[in-house]
Amino acid sequence: MKPFASRYLLVAVFSLFLAACSSAPVEQSTAPAQPDAWGQLEQSIASNELATAEDQLTALQAQSPDDARVEQYQRQLAEAYLRRSQIVLQKGDVNAAATALARARALMPRAPAITGGDAVAQARKAELERAEAALKAAEAKPKARVIDPSAPSTVVALKTTDSRAMRRQLDDIAADVVNYQCDVVFQVPRTDDAPWLKTLLEKRVRKLDSGFELKQKHEIQRSLPAQVVLVPHQG
Repeated sequence: MKPFASRYLLVAVFSLFLAACSSAPVEQSTAPAQPDAWGQLEQSIASNELATAEDQLTALQAQSPDDARVEQYQRQLAEAYLRRSQIVLQKGDVNAAATALARARALMPRAPAITGGDAVAQARKAELERAEAALKAAEAKPKARVIDPSAPSTVVALKTTDSRAMRRQLDDIAADVVNYQCDVVFQVPRTDDAPWLKTLLEKRVRKLDSGFELKQKHEIQRSLPAQVVLVPHQG
């Protein structure tokens, strides 16, 4: 009986060993694959982590300068910087737009597919030039005094209890109305307040730009102190 029991035990141990060996590859195959360096670069661009992506691209270019993917990702990164420039410029952040646009311009000369003569390349070049023109226009525009140019509208509480302070405030409001093409809505607690406020603002606007088409209206808000809503024209 003992030899039989020993053989039985050996067979059982051997079976368990084979089962463990056969299961090992299955466990390894289910482990998630780690992305390679090029995959990490693509993920960085997709996640809008552009500074990280640029560092990754520089390292990959040093390792494999003749790899065709270098040019491909130069182009993608330049386009991502260009999109960022346009987005932040629309929000009124001129400095951030200039920085992103400079990075796009720096990357583009190294990507022949962008600066070449084909139709796609010319379209990209034209898009870059439009972005640069928009940035120059934004830089040339005077700084806003009371409004947030990136917001759909700005509400300004009027200093009606201090005539001198209110007149200075209206000077600032008039400047923003002209520079940012604002529509004006006075919200006042009394009907009699609207005409003189409109007159005061109109005189200042005409002094800045006699041909400006000033659009003013008013609303009666009896529960609120006098204020003005400025709505800049976007674009």
